[in-house]
Amino acid sequence: MGKIYDTVVIGNGPAGLTAAIYAVRAGYQTLVVSEDPSGGGQIARTYEVANYPGLNGISGMELGEKFREHAKALGAEELLDHVSAIEKAEDSSSEEGDIPLLTVVTGNDRLLAKSVIIATGASHRKLGVPGEERLSGSGVSYCATCDGGFFRNKTVAVVGGGDVALEDAIYLSRFAEKVFIIHRRDEFRGVKALQRELLSNEKIEPIYDTIVTEIEGDMSVSSLKLKNVKTNEESSLPVNGIFVAVGIRPNLEGIEGLPELDEAGYIKADESCVTSIPGIFAAGDVRTKALRQVITAAADGANAVTSIGRYFTEEGKR
Repeated sequence: MGKIYDTVVIGNGPAGLTAAIYAVRAGYQTLVVSEDPSGGGQIARTYEVANYPGLNGISGMELGEKFREHAKALGAEELLDHVSAIEKAEDSSSEEGDIPLLTVVTGNDRLLAKSVIIATGASHRKLGVPGEERLSGSGVSYCATCDGGFFRNKTVAVVGGGDVALEDAIYLSRFAEKVFIIHRRDEFRGVKALQRELLSNEKIEPIYDTIVTEIEGDMSVSSLKLKNVKTNEESSLPVNGIFVAVGIRPNLEGIEGLPELDEAGYIKADESCVTSIPGIFAAGDVRTKALRQVITAAADGANAVTSIGRYFTEEGKR
């Protein structure tokens, strides 16, 4: 039998790396598996993190690197690979015979673990329209705080109607000359306070009942093709950039053997991070939760390891 890890953490964002920090400090043999060589998850693509306590104004990339360096300094191991499945191990118990083992299947190995923490995070949803992929990074963005500064004194559009879309439009109005916010319904879904702030901003113009059908441009975005969902009227809107804020999806594609999911595809787990499969825990944006922020992801990492300790105790191991 090969090496048995106390826990294998899948994902190296704030949740996964915090879990690794807490796991190593608890004396657990810990391995972090991720396809991302840099670490940090979504925050690595965030220009500035202004709400993480004690680190006001730090860049997302720097904060993510601090998480990673901390985990490595304590002794967490790293593996750059893709996880394709989580299975019950063929030899299903550890040498002591108390804790059922799990196998984490990667592209190059089969890793044995007494517990697994899924912390793969979530990604921005895309519009799925012509021009989006081709012009991504050339006027198409999914992060206003990352890229807003590039559109100083220019015209941009935000697509979406929730809190994030409203926040993005307000933020972009600091830089852009004009901000359109395009929403497929006749009213926004974001909180009323944000709506009031947005609608009172002279630089922001809402476009209701409308969808984007194509993003146009040669080397960069030049205009959007729009369609009114009530009248079917089509139009063109000249812009220099488009910020897509239509929600996020959990990063679980291609992984078999997952615990029970909710209707939106997130792993069902409360703040204990306990899932429907014994020994598998879910932390961060990948689990069912109301607030997805760096601080709540980090808290999940700590909670997941605490729950692992209880799990080990219940199994009579620790």
